[in-house]
Amino acid sequence: MERTTCCVVGGGPAGMVLALLLARAGVEVTVLEKHGDFLRDFRGDTVHPSTLALLDDLGLAERFARLPQRRVRTVQLPIGAGRSTVTVADLAVLRGPYNYIAMVPQWDLLDLLADEAGREPSFELRMNTEATSFLVKGGRVTGVRYRTSDGGTGELRAVLTVACDGRGSLARSRPELGLRRFGCPMDAWWFRLPRHEGDPTGLVGGAGDRFLTAMIDRGDYWQCAALIPKGTDAQRRAAGLDRFLADFATAVPWVAGRTDHLRSWDEVKLLDVRLDRLRRWHRPGLLCIGDAAHAMSPVFGIGINLAVEDAVAAARYLAEPLRRGSVGLHDVRGLQRRRRLTTVATQALQRIAHARVIAPVLQGRPPLGSVERAQRMAGLLTGSRFVRRLPAYFIGYGALRERPPAVAVRRRRSMRSHA
Repeated sequence: MERTTCCVVGGGPAGMVLALLLARAGVEVTVLEKHGDFLRDFRGDTVHPSTLALLDDLGLAERFARLPQRRVRTVQLPIGAGRSTVTVADLAVLRGPYNYIAMVPQWDLLDLLADEAGREPSFELRMNTEATSFLVKGGRVTGVRYRTSDGGTGELRAVLTVACDGRGSLARSRPELGLRRFGCPMDAWWFRLPRHEGDPTGLVGGAGDRFLTAMIDRGDYWQCAALIPKGTDAQRRAAGLDRFLADFATAVPWVAGRTDHLRSWDEVKLLDVRLDRLRRWHRPGLLCIGDAAHAMSPVFGIGINLAVEDAVAAARYLAEPLRRGSVGLHDVRGLQRRRRLTTVATQALQRIAHARVIAPVLQGRPPLGSVERAQRMAGLLTGSRFVRRLPAYFIGYGALRERPPAVAVRRRRSMRSHA
């Protein structure tokens, strides 16, 4: 019978950060990742200032700086006159050295975290291993059953099982956790277009005929998103790729002439956008964090940041109880209380953005109720330095910063020297 102290289900950013912090704290931790590698396209590749600071605390600044990356400081949206783009967040106003978002392929970040965790004797990563159900005894989750890609099966017992396996988490099927869903007005198409010298930089938004665009500067290409009305994927694809690309070039005129690089709908990936959260993130022996606890909208692009902060807080709350071999209900309740306010506040802001900005544009109406109101908002966001700091800080650090347990911190080497 296989045993570990902490079983982490899912090797995404939350799972790998939690596993690394716990392993450094001397906790025996096993990560189960159902895929054979971390290579997945169109995943969130944003590494926010709070995560950059964490990597620095963990002594990983120099290794992270060697990863291929693009640094983004501005977020621009089409809320100016004639839907011209306005910079609504400029991270350059934040105190350095973490006044930017690093656009790093997520697989590179996860490989770095896995390699670093692998140096700890109490860490184990099992790829090609999918958790299929929970082991339950006396009302307590005591581990998981798993299946490997070659058809093998087994059971892994654990003092605590942490679900870090996203919005499709195995834990979400448990009715006692109480999933609460909020309506979303949009789905998202993801695709790539070449980037040319002289293009805008940063995160750039645009608006078209009942769709919104978000373009992420990746250096030699743009990672593009088109937000379309919820449930209209099949209808819009039936209208033809050429029509969509013509509409896209009208909304973003400076990409005209390069949309022919997109030759097939197969290159356009659909994201079913969801916004929800569990009422309870835990039951005896089980804890959910990240998207498993709260699926976020892509609005503000901070879902990964929240998931990593969940993991940091979980490590701080749970490292000592796990070392003792017993995690009480008050330990996991304390963690949820700590992280719940940030989650609720962030989702409330996303719901406002859905209702006041995204839904009107997707319905062919001006955002914020009128063009004049949108322009006044644009003026407010570009006003004083103090006002400009608010959206920049929220995007960079979220509503509440988390610190790793002291035992996991290594010699600090500022990223300033790698700027």
